[in-house]
Amino acid sequence: MQKSRIIFFERKFPSANMILIQDQLPILIDTGFGSDAKDTEQLIKEVGTSPEELHLIVNTHYHSDHVGGNFHLQKNYGVMIAAHKWEADLINACDPEACSAEWLDQPVEPYRVDMSLSDNDEIITGSRTLKVLHTPGHTLGHISLYEPDEEILICGDLFYKNDIGWINIFREGVASLQRSIESLDRLSALPIKQAYAGHGPQMANPLAAIDAARERFEKWLRTPEKISWHACKRIFAYALIIKNGLAKEEINNYLLKCGWFQDFARYSFQLQPEEFVHILLDEMVRSRAARWHDNHLIATTPYQVPPKEWMNKNIKPKDWRT
Repeated sequence: MQKSRIIFFERKFPSANMILIQDQLPILIDTGFGSDAKDTEQLIKEVGTSPEELHLIVNTHYHSDHVGGNFHLQKNYGVMIAAHKWEADLINACDPEACSAEWLDQPVEPYRVDMSLSDNDEIITGSRTLKVLHTPGHTLGHISLYEPDEEILICGDLFYKNDIGWINIFREGVASLQRSIESLDRLSALPIKQAYAGHGPQMANPLAAIDAARERFEKWLRTPEKISWHACKRIFAYALIIKNGLAKEEINNYLLKCGWFQDFARYSFQLQPEEFVHILLDEMVRSRAARWHDNHLIATTPYQVPPKEWMNKNIKPKDWRT
């Protein structure tokens, strides 16, 4: 029998990273963005696991860059999907708020959650046991997974090697920042030798990354406007990634129709949305989150361009029932 392995796939945007547990019951943790679904399939094949062999997909949370491959793998191979029970309920009810996809303007193809997870549940892969840790903050149903034998943590978007997950005060609640700090405190009590996050490289010194994340969150407690700036820049940069940039003349109309933009402008910055457009554009360029190229605003982080024909389907949870 092949020895159990934990394989980490660091991926370009718009997809989040993936982790494959190769064991008697292979587990795939997160599945990338929907337009990258065939790449997701190819990646696991290249390391010796066929999609038919997958026992379970586990989602750390339900944002589009983590669950986008669910549809392809569930439809074509019947792979079961597990997620925290709060997010599972929204997904299975085809709730328009599921994945925050409508508010974020991010397409997600339909899937169903077969296994609802709760804090301290265990997922058996054969020779390994993954402990489910409810670590809310980035989303209310965000989970991390801990493998105690090798002291490995899979932490989704709670924190990264050199950054932290953005906080959604409008869809996840104004106490999301405090929940994030509590989640970090819980993880910091664990012995962790290696950690894998939803974005960026693996972490050889995860406790230092947790300390840095906690320090930054605590600064945000004193300057809450930074929560909103961090979120706005992350959300808009992601929109630029999945759309492969926006022409200057398109930006105004695009932003004004986005729920996230309306909420942050009106309630975080006390501005009319029309006033906030140019302020956000200036900050995107100043912070180097985006740049102008041939009269288009382009995200600066490396990414793989989603095919236009896939993006044009623009499927959201409100469409799932049909």
